[in-house]
Amino acid sequence: MSDLKIAVILGSTRPGRNGKAVADWVMDRAGARTAAEYELIDLADHPLPLLDEPVPAVRRQYRNEHTKAWAAKIAAFDGYVFVTPEYNRSIPAALKNAIDYLHQEWADKAAAFVSYGTFGGVRAVEHLRVVASELQLAHVRQQLSFSMFTDFENWSLFKPGEQHDATAPVLFGQLESWARALKTVRA
Repeated sequence: MSDLKIAVILGSTRPGRNGKAVADWVMDRAGARTAAEYELIDLADHPLPLLDEPVPAVRRQYRNEHTKAWAAKIAAFDGYVFVTPEYNRSIPAALKNAIDYLHQEWADKAAAFVSYGTFGGVRAVEHLRVVASELQLAHVRQQLSFSMFTDFENWSLFKPGEQHDATAPVLFGQLESWARALKTVRA
């Protein structure tokens, strides 16, 4: 068992979302990995109100119990795979809100991105990369992008193309490598 812990964060809480199937696919592929232990975090299981902390997250003066619990959960990981749909050329509000609750818990860790949407969710990932950079969350180059046209049947049944099975190990390899290296930075 590896001492490296990676969270797969399902960033959509929308009823009828396609993200659960995508996150389950990621977890299935991650299950074969030996360099890290992967855990699914579904934002639907962590209902955070619209940011309600009076002090900016960078100061780490959390007052609310839901924030303290969220901070403890996120702090336990060395890296993250963000699974996100693209809503109106960006990320879901629930994902942005969950990210904004914290600051130092994300810093000096690694991130990878898995997206889905009409154009593979690539614009959502562009936004996530900017946010990650601000939080000193090092993001890897490889990403997985699933198209609603080719990787979903009737826009709802997830049937990813075989090419993604070849790309996923590259994403995991980059993420695990960076996450391990950044453990030394945090030490």
